[in-house]
Amino acid sequence: MRERQRLRHEHDPRVRRTLTVALAGSLLLVLCGLAVVGLRVQQVHLAYRLDALRAERVRLEVLIRQLEVEVATLRSPGRIEGRARQLGLTTPRPQQVRLAREFVPGTTGLAAERNRVAAFGAPVRAEATASRALQP
Repeated sequence: MRERQRLRHEHDPRVRRTLTVALAGSLLLVLCGLAVVGLRVQQVHLAYRLDALRAERVRLEVLIRQLEVEVATLRSPGRIEGRARQLGLTTPRPQQVRLAREFVPGTTGLAAERNRVAAFGAPVRAEATASRALQP
């Protein structure tokens, strides 16, 4: 009787290692390809966003120019004078005009204080204190 002979197949470790390296290399190539595609998609999205922002900037610059023209028109002395006449306003008499301290000659506003005292008869304490502080 003859015994059946079985062939025994032994696994070669080099084949398994080669297959693993090939799969790892393929996976790396696929991941790199996906990364490149993802970056390109992001670039396209950013380009669209940049175009939208540029258009918005141009629109806002036009709006700013229009508003500047409108402000200049509204601030024109002729328009203000005409509107004041419509409201019944008149030019003030010299007695009605009071100057602020910054517009009165002198560095400390003492002239304005003197005018206030003369006009309203208020005590002169603030003026005396201020003039003493200025004397050497």
